[in-house]
Amino acid sequence: MPAPSLLAVFAHPDDESLSAGGALARHAADGARTAVLTATWANGTHRAEELAEALRILGAGKPRMLGYADARVPHSAPGCVPFCEAPLDEAVGRVVTHIREFRPDIMVTHDAYGGLPGHPDHVHTHRVTMLAAQAAGLAQLYPDAGAPWQPRALYLATHPHSAVPALRDVVGTRKSVYSVPDELVTATVDVSPWIEQKIAAVLAHRSEVERGALPGLIAALPPDARKRLFATEWYIRHTPVTAAARQTALTV
Repeated sequence: MPAPSLLAVFAHPDDESLSAGGALARHAADGARTAVLTATWANGTHRAEELAEALRILGAGKPRMLGYADARVPHSAPGCVPFCEAPLDEAVGRVVTHIREFRPDIMVTHDAYGGLPGHPDHVHTHRVTMLAAQAAGLAQLYPDAGAPWQPRALYLATHPHSAVPALRDVVGTRKSVYSVPDELVTATVDVSPWIEQKIAAVLAHRSEVERGALPGLIAALPPDARKRLFATEWYIRHTPVTAAARQTALTV
């Protein structure tokens, strides 16, 4: 029996690989349908092309993009409003459309902090996705977005406090990092069998490597350090909204 189908919703190209690349590769390897919805950057941009390559490596299909602008990079979606400034109802409705079209068993997105960096686009993606995951199952909300579909579980990609000291070697000491108490983590996923795919997907975001963002810092690490630091992924399972949710879990 294949693993549950998985739809990941993240803010920027590369977030999918950094935050959930191992889970995506694992579910795809188990025969599950997997897909990634990205809130910012537009089709035709260089980062959209990099995203397509990363998803090919992970087995996650073709990019699905909302097409909003990155809060810090206006040219990411020329002529489009920044994601954080878009009408909330509009953004939620767009995500609902993708949920109802793909019909995932489970979803993954940023935690309430927006992951380690706390980027405003990450935080807003969390908020929008939480609302959309619930709204997708309610027939009278967004009736033009397709037939209702209720994901059985929603997982928030996160980092426990205990993982931060080791990650400080990569992200540095001067940047703020956001993590949660270890006891809040409900799924600790060993993705070491898929670490080469995960790292290859991260490095496919070449422009981020070249500008020295986190993919660039990872590129500079030796293979053993990459495995030690990135072969585990942590998630918080959001309270199920249906009884059936208890029967569907992220592969751990």
